[in-house]
Amino acid sequence: MRKIKYKKGRKIQSSTIEYTGIHKDKPTELQLFIYDDLDLTEFERIRVNDLRKSIDLEKVNWLNVHGLNDIDTIKAIGAFLEIDNFILSDILNTTRRTKLDELHDVLFFTIKSILPTENSNNISVEQISFLIKDGILVSFQEKRSDFFTHIRERIRTHSGIVRTKKADYLLYLMLDAVMENFYITIEAEEDKVEDLISLSKVSTNPMILEQIEKHRDNYNFLRRSIVPLRDSLYSIKSIKDDNVFNAIEHENYSFFARLHQKSLELLDQIEDDVVTLESASSFYFSSQNHKMNEVMKTLTIVSAIFIPLTFIVGVYGMNFDNIPELRHPNGYFIVLGVMFCIVLAMIYYFKKRRWF
Repeated sequence: MRKIKYKKGRKIQSSTIEYTGIHKDKPTELQLFIYDDLDLTEFERIRVNDLRKSIDLEKVNWLNVHGLNDIDTIKAIGAFLEIDNFILSDILNTTRRTKLDELHDVLFFTIKSILPTENSNNISVEQISFLIKDGILVSFQEKRSDFFTHIRERIRTHSGIVRTKKADYLLYLMLDAVMENFYITIEAEEDKVEDLISLSKVSTNPMILEQIEKHRDNYNFLRRSIVPLRDSLYSIKSIKDDNVFNAIEHENYSFFARLHQKSLELLDQIEDDVVTLESASSFYFSSQNHKMNEVMKTLTIVSAIFIPLTFIVGVYGMNFDNIPELRHPNGYFIVLGVMFCIVLAMIYYFKKRRWF
């Protein structure tokens, strides 16, 4: 059976700075937010050369990078922030799993954003990476999307507490937004699985089993994406206990604990959905077995009816001269009548026993 294959980038060495994703036609654009509780400055499109004079280290700086195809721009951002090349390689290499790294004065987080594909059973995957250094949060997206639109509006309209918090709280909001996509994907999968269960109860079309296998692969892929995210969020606790790294304020660790709890809830939900999917498979095979049993029962009844008729025909087909009814003028019609009565009697008996 054909398995679902997700589009993955070409695997490269960890030191190679090369974009391996599928969105190679997307231009690289930079968007910068500089804000605090009292002031907001927004640059819709900014060049790397203008970052040094634009960034204000007394405020929160959020640099959002849309598109990873321009390697020179990514390298220039790395040089500006003094980021090691292997981190840049992890940002551009979409084959890497979700991970969290604490490197001296840099907190690096990479995550898979997953959404259902319209009119398809496949899943859309995009890698999003985050860097926090010296109060600067840099987010790297493979393409322009609306994952963080509501966060931008909250910053612009001064809604909630985001403008009163540092970059670590902004990272929490962005991770939370990405994790919401997991809920959307799981809910979409659940709706499709419910339809499959209903269909498996009334149909034995082999395509149903193929659809079940596709969704099982989807759930396995979701699990493989969430497990390293859960581990990464849990490792933030060790950063807290080390009391060395100050990229995350002590009072904000509780927000990341919520994300860790969400990851556990997502995994539990996936486990429940896999059990539900197994019931769809059971319904399908039960329906197939029931249909096969009905066919076998019909064939058995037909065979049982014809067994005595075959016996009578066999008896009168013997080539003996002294068969009593052989020369009776109405013998043929009498035998046919007896055979017909036997058929009616057997049908009545089977009906009375409710065998069909």
